[in-house]
Amino acid sequence: MKDLSVIIVSYNTKNITQKSLDSVIKSLSQTPKVKAEIIIVDNASTDGSTELLQRYLHKYSDFISIINNSKNVGFSKANNEAIEVSQGKYILFLNSDAILQDVNFEDLIYYLDKNDSVGALTIKVLLPTGKIDWASHRGTPNIWRSLTYFSKLELLFSHVPKLAKYFGGYHLKHLDLNTIHEIDSPSGAFYFTRKEILNKTGGFDTRFFMYGEDLDLSYRIKKLGYKIIYYPMFTVCHLKYRSGLKRGLTSTEKQTKNYFYEAMKEFYNKHSAPHHPRFISKLVHLLINLKKRF
Repeated sequence: MKDLSVIIVSYNTKNITQKSLDSVIKSLSQTPKVKAEIIIVDNASTDGSTELLQRYLHKYSDFISIINNSKNVGFSKANNEAIEVSQGKYILFLNSDAILQDVNFEDLIYYLDKNDSVGALTIKVLLPTGKIDWASHRGTPNIWRSLTYFSKLELLFSHVPKLAKYFGGYHLKHLDLNTIHEIDSPSGAFYFTRKEILNKTGGFDTRFFMYGEDLDLSYRIKKLGYKIIYYPMFTVCHLKYRSGLKRGLTSTEKQTKNYFYEAMKEFYNKHSAPHHPRFISKLVHLLINLKKRF
């Protein structure tokens, strides 16, 4: 058994995937005591990613393996494919557009080894601007949190200490980003967890093609009684919108945008709808559809 399996799903992000892979290999070389493997799942890329990954496989065949899918099966299913063949005690899900900057895997493994109550953690995920990627520091979405976020009330009041907790719950804006603390969910950009927990949860729910699968997994991990920790001792740069949602109007981008909002509905239907009257659920769906349209 290995200590760590790093899982990366690739889809038409050739140049960025290369940077991500290089950063992982560099970090692993600095922690030689960690027995690790890298598993890359390519979802039928057409940008030359396949040829690039084959070169990595040829050079690092002792610890890199590749799963080539014949079609784009989505983020959740691709990750589950890698989980099935993974040999690590710990699993890191890393986006193909995430570049490790300062990560000591020995430290992360030591932290989890000493804290059995922690089921998953993330580090400080930064955007290229140097600002925090708030998607990596989330509270579990509910109607109020979603309303304050999408109505911009979170943005308006999150800098007011007495109001941040009330209006900034979607991204837990009241918590100190420089301290270790509990959150509800990180993002798939850097999601570090235990293989045994993934076995208990069954991995990602494949009803989420992309987006929402990380929130759903976190929700289920916490239902098992585990904590999820924000651990800002190390950083990763997330080149956001390179492997997912973009602000554009091409057919691919429209489809990606659709996945984003459909994931919101799926999460609500699975975890919140059973606790609300039917008319509330209809209203929630209506608001999500309006948000998607405008």
